[in-house]
Amino acid sequence: MLTFMKQLPNLFTLLNLFLGCLAIIFILQNGITIMYGADGAQLVDMPEKIWMASLCIGLAAVADFLDGFAARLIKAGSPIGKELDSLADVVSFGVAPGMIVYQFLRMSFMKQENGVDVSVFWLLPALLIPCAAAYRLARFNLDSSQQVQFKGVPAPAVGLLVASFPLIYWNSDSAAIVGFMLNKWVLYVFIILISYLMVSRLPFIAFKFGSSSMKNNLPGIILLVTALIAAIFFKWLAVPLVFIFYIILSLAFKNRST
Repeated sequence: MLTFMKQLPNLFTLLNLFLGCLAIIFILQNGITIMYGADGAQLVDMPEKIWMASLCIGLAAVADFLDGFAARLIKAGSPIGKELDSLADVVSFGVAPGMIVYQFLRMSFMKQENGVDVSVFWLLPALLIPCAAAYRLARFNLDSSQQVQFKGVPAPAVGLLVASFPLIYWNSDSAAIVGFMLNKWVLYVFIILISYLMVSRLPFIAFKFGSSSMKNNLPGIILLVTALIAAIFFKWLAVPLVFIFYIILSLAFKNRST
């Protein structure tokens, strides 16, 4: 029983990895649907079942939280647990989100004339996301100073952000929002920006409510309240809005954490 309890955090970490792999399966096996209208025009769309990948990434984030929580609760932290956690995070919050962006890039090209024959070269920038996530997580493992503040945006935050894309796409009634999401230049800028934020040394708040100090917990409380309000009014669109607010909040409180 004692041995099982010590391995409990690692089991949550492996669940994180399992869900990340499952997300990749949902992203890639559905591919993109190609249809033809009555006038012979080519119509392309992303199968709605890709939202299952978003669900898997969300559940992976829950498992990622639980492995750290369990390790602190039963004092079962270990070097192997730390390494395993980063390996799982690369898959769930690096590779899987990268594949979602890859599919959005494919759709953005397929909506153009002869887009079906687009070279894979134009889709490869999506792989910068898992590369940046891997670098970010490797640096985190070697830096003991990232307990109160992260250096670079955390990979799970990026994973949740990208996981919201299919949900926004399928639930938005705004043609402007859908068109914005399927603009290849917007996607390229997003890839560069989000990859930079991960590998940068900009300070980002680590939301660990382990202190009784209101000052230390204030950023987390502000973000939580903002997220709840945004979810009510904006639904899935709240995710990117809260992510942007997280960046602003982190920069605003960068000199106030202890």
